[in-house]
Amino acid sequence: MTQKSDATRGATRNLRTGLALSLLVCTMAGLAFASVPLYRLFCQVTGYGGTTQVAEKAPDEAAERLITVRFNADVNPKLPWNFRPLERAVTLRVGEPGLAFYRAVNLTDRPVSGTATFNVTPLKAGQYFNKTQCFCFDEQRLEAGEAVEMGVSFFIDPAILEDRNLDDVTTVTLSYTFFRSLGDEADGRSLASLLARPAAAGSGSGSDF
Repeated sequence: MTQKSDATRGATRNLRTGLALSLLVCTMAGLAFASVPLYRLFCQVTGYGGTTQVAEKAPDEAAERLITVRFNADVNPKLPWNFRPLERAVTLRVGEPGLAFYRAVNLTDRPVSGTATFNVTPLKAGQYFNKTQCFCFDEQRLEAGEAVEMGVSFFIDPAILEDRNLDDVTTVTLSYTFFRSLGDEADGRSLASLLARPAAAGSGSGSDF
């Protein structure tokens, strides 16, 4: 009787231990999953690491101060695309809306999807660089051999004029890196493709300047 009781208690302990370990694993997985959007939100709010901001529209008026925005493009080796900016740089007044286009070409004979990461340098300017529309907001899918020109609308927040730490900033570099999407076989285009314009297929450096 005692041996049977001990065996029962042992089985109960093992079950509780197994459940506790399972709960721990699930909790850690949940925290890891949540940490990505939380970190992204933190970066967007603070501009940490050169993360840009999102705005609905540019200010109604622009200041006199000029800032040059340079454009940079890179592609992860796992993504068989050519990706490059169509212009080297643009100079705008603070608060003035800007529009730039990047060209992407799928170099394969089948559809491939990509997602872009982004930041600006100097990093301290991230909190003042605002995008109103951008291809980077959503996944992009290119058909076999397809080429598109993808736009980004942006402005420099006039609040930069009040930040003495940014008085020395005359040039900001906007950088994108395209990575292959996990959902590479997803169908259709994102809303960001509303900014895309058809372009003839061709070659390009797919790198920065």
